[in-house]
Amino acid sequence: MTDEGCATGTQYVLRRGGARAVVVELAAGLRRFSVDGVDLTESYPDSELPPGAAGITLAPWANRIRDGRWTLDGKVQQLDLTEPARGNATHGLLRNTGYQLVSRSADAVELEATVFPQHGYPFRLRHRVRYALTGPSALQVEQTLHNLSTARAPFVLGAHPYLRIGELDSSDLTLTVRARSYLPADEQKIPGAPVPVDAGHDLSAGRRIGDLLLDAAYTGLDFDRGPVRHVLAADDGRSVTLWADASCGFVQVFVTDTFPGRRRAVALEPMTGPADAFNSGLGLRWLDPGASFTFRWGIEADLG
Repeated sequence: MTDEGCATGTQYVLRRGGARAVVVELAAGLRRFSVDGVDLTESYPDSELPPGAAGITLAPWANRIRDGRWTLDGKVQQLDLTEPARGNATHGLLRNTGYQLVSRSADAVELEATVFPQHGYPFRLRHRVRYALTGPSALQVEQTLHNLSTARAPFVLGAHPYLRIGELDSSDLTLTVRARSYLPADEQKIPGAPVPVDAGHDLSAGRRIGDLLLDAAYTGLDFDRGPVRHVLAADDGRSVTLWADASCGFVQVFVTDTFPGRRRAVALEPMTGPADAFNSGLGLRWLDPGASFTFRWGIEADLG
């Protein structure tokens, strides 16, 4: 555990066998996950902030809210605009917040932070995040939101990990996301209603990344055999999987050419609701005073 010279604050290093994770104070983020020295998530230097929101957790909403504006009990709420280029409020209210330590052991850490009433969100909530290495090649994340207010509060929870397989070029990997629908988005990256996947968005049979660029929310996920599983696989049989429980009915698939030092980077973002859920109501949940909500997701590797 150290924070000297680290832009993201205290670094909590977890170990179990060959598995290693680095969790950071800022946004309760996952800075690195590796197994036997093979990196399974994109990382960044100590002195820098997470590029492209790499590894951060998202509360009390994931993704974007159009124009930072939504309506509560007939009254328009105006959030601070944190994506000025598109005029949106993005990635919740704790992206730039340091989380406090609750507990830790050699292979687990639990952090929490408070959302205070502010512009456009008049509620007080506690977001608690627990990371645990649960096996020689497995990481589990548990995010819990607790309503400390006297009124019920709307929310969406999510996270923003990028997956990789060691030093392999991610453009040479195959991505599988078993989803029946996706949400077409407009120029503000705000999605509309779900529609059946078309040829350009169908990842259910596996698609080689190649020159693909994509930023789309998917739903209609395959929970038939328990948690949904999204897989990034190499030709040599190695793979890394992001799984999420049944409360996480959406995943944002973000394949980009802007991640530093990488031709392609692949973010698979588990979310309980899509962008702009505060307006669309799609996937939106409400938390009663004193109540809590928990969702779980994780990363597993098969390195042969």
